Amino acid sequence: MNYFELFSLSPSFDVDTAILAERYRDLQRAVHPDKFANASEQDKRLSVQRTAQINDAFQTLKNPIQRAEHLLALKGLELSHESTTLKDTQFLMQQMEWRESLEEISDSDDPETEIEALYASFEAFAKPITAALKVLLLSDLAAEHLQAAEQIRKLKFMAKLQDELARVEDTLLD
Repeated sequence: MNYFELFSLSPSFDVDTAILAERYRDLQRAVHPDKFANASEQDKRLSVQRTAQINDAFQTLKNPIQRAEHLLALKGLELSHESTTLKDTQFLMQQMEWRESLEEISDSDDPETEIEALYASFEAFAKPITAALKVLLLSDLAAEHLQAAEQIRKLKFMAKLQDELARVEDTLLD
């Protein structure tokens, strides 16, 4: 299913989240199961399925990494169940540095500063990756789709690391 069509949006990495939220509310109102309380069992079931599709589509389009994956899937390259590892040695070295920094935060004299520095490092690293990804996703060339997939894998790794950092932050600063 093309989630962009469902929300009447042009397929693009950049999405106006206010418009997305407005269309989500409109779609949810149209198919809400309460509207089908007196309908046939089949119509009730379809309403529940449609509601679930709309929720999945909204969550996908709201998240930039998932949105990029969806754009790539629409171009024929599916990443959702893959186990491909990154081969970019510079990125692998950066991953190791981030992991070490993350592990050392709890022993730091100033964990807040270390946490802020790590967030800043993630943001600085993600910015050019995201910019490159936007350009690659516009292409119709399979080789550029593979490059886009590589950028998405990097962003997914960084998102996981950011989640770990947020958990460390919650633990240390509570």
